[in-house]
Amino acid sequence: MSYYYSNGPITTKIITDETFRVHQGFDMALLDDMTMPPSNLLTFEVAGREPFLDFKSTLARKLGYPLNHFRVWVLSASRLSQGYREEVKIIRVSRVVPEDDPELTMDKIRKMGSNTPGLILYVEVLDPEREALPAGPKENQRMVFVKYFDAINQKLDGVGHFYVNRRGSDLKEFVRTRNNLHPNARIDFYKEIGPGETNIRKDFTSGYSEEVRNGDIFCFQVELPDQAIAELRRQKLCVDLEEFYKFLQNRVLITFKPRHDAMATTIQFSLVLSETFTYDQMAQLVSAKLHHEPEKLRFTSSHEGNPQTVILRTSPRSNSWRCSPETITVDKMIRPPGADTSSYSKSKPNNVLFYELLDLPTGEVHRKRMVTVTWTGAQNREEGKYSMLMPTTCSMHEVANKLSTMVQFSKNSSRKIRLFTIQDGKVQTPFTGEELLWTVLDVENIYAAEASTMTMKQYDPSAMLKMLQFVVKLKVDGSNYQQWLKALESVLGMATGKAGILTLPGHTLSPSEDLMIKQAIMASVDDALVLTVLEAESGMVAFAEIQKRYTLKSRSGHIRLMKEILKTKFDLHDRTAEVDAHFRKIDHLAETLFDSGFQLTRESFKGLLFHLSLPELDMPPFLNICKRIDAQPGGATTVSNKQLVKIAQTELAQFRQRRQNTSIGPSKKCAVRARRNSM
Repeated sequence: MSYYYSNGPITTKIITDETFRVHQGFDMALLDDMTMPPSNLLTFEVAGREPFLDFKSTLARKLGYPLNHFRVWVLSASRLSQGYREEVKIIRVSRVVPEDDPELTMDKIRKMGSNTPGLILYVEVLDPEREALPAGPKENQRMVFVKYFDAINQKLDGVGHFYVNRRGSDLKEFVRTRNNLHPNARIDFYKEIGPGETNIRKDFTSGYSEEVRNGDIFCFQVELPDQAIAELRRQKLCVDLEEFYKFLQNRVLITFKPRHDAMATTIQFSLVLSETFTYDQMAQLVSAKLHHEPEKLRFTSSHEGNPQTVILRTSPRSNSWRCSPETITVDKMIRPPGADTSSYSKSKPNNVLFYELLDLPTGEVHRKRMVTVTWTGAQNREEGKYSMLMPTTCSMHEVANKLSTMVQFSKNSSRKIRLFTIQDGKVQTPFTGEELLWTVLDVENIYAAEASTMTMKQYDPSAMLKMLQFVVKLKVDGSNYQQWLKALESVLGMATGKAGILTLPGHTLSPSEDLMIKQAIMASVDDALVLTVLEAESGMVAFAEIQKRYTLKSRSGHIRLMKEILKTKFDLHDRTAEVDAHFRKIDHLAETLFDSGFQLTRESFKGLLFHLSLPELDMPPFLNICKRIDAQPGGATTVSNKQLVKIAQTELAQFRQRRQNTSIGPSKKCAVRARRNSM
């Protein structure tokens, strides 16, 4: 059964030998894998009525290939039975697009790829030294694809495509020749089936027992010596393709965030893990990233991106003392007991874990708990956050007593502390002091103030709305973004007393101030942007989403970030400067660059360096390069270096022409025209 297709543009994705070479996963590319971001493929929005030959010309210009040096194949989706239990969906190259019909449209080609909502194409580059192959492969030939498993580096390398006979008996020799393998090297071949219980199948070295079809994917590995296998086993790594494909089947992308700001390392990063990994395996990988002993790491699960429950290394199987503890796996960390498995998605925010760097092994710390309290002092303003390691059996009164030894009180103070929680800018729960720490949820935001000043000041929404009347509403196209930001930040500065509250780092915001920011943004943006603000977790997150939309996901945003990175230097003469703080600045800027859609490849890195090497980018002749790139379909994420150089050449030529015209006075121009007319 095919999908119903509308009359709108066709989203067309292009797979090339280059994208296949770096692809890590099943099939030819990551398209709808819920565990990982999709492959970075060249994408077009094509009208259904557009002739294929016109599209191929566009594709040739984009890829830089002569028209007769490549041809295009359609990928089709099909379902493959895996016994009586389930079927799996696989996507394979199926048929070449004929080029002898000038009336062939992109909509007709889309219908060749059944069961796919868009259009996925593969570009086969032909050997330029010989004539192009006929419109279809010879009757006894099939085009297959081959991947190589590099066990030492734990990755797949896409070798490319081969034309083989119907049984594939000549594939082994072709692979050996192309990869310059030793004649005596032992090769194990597998056929990739697809995601599921049996995702690959080992084949006979003399040939495959079933007939090979166009688009079949084979994988191979070179047998390793026993010593190398033993070392991989020691590191708990995959030693063969079967193990590696099981890892691919169970992999999931986990984001690790710092639980507290007051730690030596507070970087955010992501790791690809297997859902079957144990707590210890995960801790080892995180330890290598943070350079901290794995035994002194503690992890906390999340719910909708917020810290939830401390994760124990093991969990009891039941309430019976006879049952041994059960080793917890990554799957259980991101999918807590009782979760609705039908609605569970590996790409949802539950794939966030929080980490803490401890001074003691977790076995000793679990009897205690790190408590973080925000101190608001006598003036009800945030003055700092204090963390303390307290026994879980202590009372909140003991927490207050401990805090009193760490904070600074006002003059004539009673030196008594009241503890409370805040939500949406209002006091929710004042603690009596009798509560035990273990009864207080980890997710509670605990605040403290001097007992005599226990009132939460609320801002006046009507006064805020009056001030926002002077802020021009942010348009959907972002054309007045800078004007809007300047006015909004001015209003918020008057309301909070904090200049540059949105753009300058170092501000500590109370929940009421963050709520004020969110409401101010919501009241000053176009109606089409209100939902984005509403869905944000906080006011600053809402601003980050708006900022990302209009400043970062563009070539000008990439260039601005790179300039800021390059000019951020460590001050050797500042005795208070710390190297780790300097690294955090660079790390934050780099993460912002990658979050803005910048993909680091050889091509993009060379292009970025070339762009930055051009003089005075905020003045002619190279002032409009960023605008020209952002105006293209796909914007900064699809520009090639060839296009970049061409844009720069055009801008420079126009600049020189304008300068030449300016230098020639009116009388000289008339003389030139008269001379031309007389010729």
